[in-house]
Amino acid sequence: MELKKGAFDVIGQLAALRRYARSLARNSPDAEDLVHDALVRAYERRSTFRSGASLRNWLFAIVRNTHIDHVRSATSRGQRDDQTAQEAASIYPAHQEHSVRLSQIREAFTQLPEEQREALHLVAVEDLTYQEAADILDIPVGTLMSRVSRARASLRDFENGTKKPSHLRLVGGDHD
Repeated sequence: MELKKGAFDVIGQLAALRRYARSLARNSPDAEDLVHDALVRAYERRSTFRSGASLRNWLFAIVRNTHIDHVRSATSRGQRDDQTAQEAASIYPAHQEHSVRLSQIREAFTQLPEEQREALHLVAVEDLTYQEAADILDIPVGTLMSRVSRARASLRDFENGTKKPSHLRLVGGDHD
């Protein structure tokens, strides 16, 4: 299968791929590695790219699948979380109020469950339609809409200061 000149131009997609990878990996070095590995896979499998299909969406799907592979093979999620926390603290020094607020919002976003975080990122940051994002994540549109809705509600609760611990639930007993 011969690709037309420019039909497989991934250079124009690098910024979006890096943003998406950053959202998935939660830190710059892992995000760069993720984009690199995904682009190697895309290049190796370029013959599977369907002419007329969206290169951007195809690359997003490869980045996502590469991320899933990385997560499955990782030996310690705790090490990544510790490294991310250290990096986030050093990126935004608390010299100005808006820097502190941005750091808090970023932390709230990274604390979202992965399914909600990746769905919200694709729709809100990458400006994909619900259908495009659902196709990339290989889930029904209704599931995607539910995940985005729950993510937005969680961030709204954070913003309003009404965020409650999700691991505590009242079961049985009197509700006085």
